[in-house]
Amino acid sequence: MGIFKSGFVAVVGRPNVGKSTLLNSLLGQKIAIVSNKPQTTRNTIQAVLTREDGQIVFLDTPGIHKPKHKLGEYMVKSAQSALSDVDIICMLVESTEWWTTDNIILEHIGQTDTPVFLVANKIDLISPEELEEFCNLARNKYPFAEVIPVSAQTGENLELLVDKLINYLPEGPKYYPDDWITDHPERFIVAEFIREQVLLNTQEEIPHSVAVDIDEISEQPSGLVKIRATIYVERDSQKGIIIGKRGSMLKTIGTEARKQIEQLLATKVFLDIWVKVKKDWRNKAGSLHEFGYQ
Repeated sequence: MGIFKSGFVAVVGRPNVGKSTLLNSLLGQKIAIVSNKPQTTRNTIQAVLTREDGQIVFLDTPGIHKPKHKLGEYMVKSAQSALSDVDIICMLVESTEWWTTDNIILEHIGQTDTPVFLVANKIDLISPEELEEFCNLARNKYPFAEVIPVSAQTGENLELLVDKLINYLPEGPKYYPDDWITDHPERFIVAEFIREQVLLNTQEEIPHSVAVDIDEISEQPSGLVKIRATIYVERDSQKGIIIGKRGSMLKTIGTEARKQIEQLLATKVFLDIWVKVKKDWRNKAGSLHEFGYQ
């Protein structure tokens, strides 16, 4: 039997750069929510990729940005803490453009001696010549250990990325069983799937005012899993938008979330969702703690 390698890899990048999409593609299963709205990820999600020759524990961090409230401060602090005590940092950027925010992230990364991989995403959207020009630009920005162009959407070069990561990792133990893909409990992922549908289906004023709390998960004698959840918003007007005319929006959110949850749990699900107002919860330490942002 050959050498087994293992370690921890922090995935960092500006909001909405595609970190969750990359993680889901690497694992071949959805555990992180995806949205075209920035700052979708609020918690550092621990995901596990196991092969015969190694195990990578990924930390998918919230996007580093300028915070506007206590929740934003928590998200940035969570991202920065993920940079400490990991074996490799993967900085994800868009190969179509180098953003000013990417420079800010490099300033945070520059304070560590950890090897940094630059992962240039969305290569399916540009020509080989444009990609070469971008990679040369990136190499002049920072002494990256590796510059790896990928497409999280099509899967191009993802196997190469995993090969390179395992090559850099130290010899070590298997931290998690072979069939583990995340250390988050099912309740967390179920809540995230519901929040994702709110992000995908509602107007701009809604997304970051939303928290989802799972009140109950119980398995019935028939095998059906009953889930009762509450969507919290900050204003009465937001509650009306999420419920929609005659409950149409809430029905859409519930139907789409239930499909994802049934795939995750591999069983039929009855999903009962309520909507409540908790005014200005993003700026209240007690509410942030209650919703798992600690």
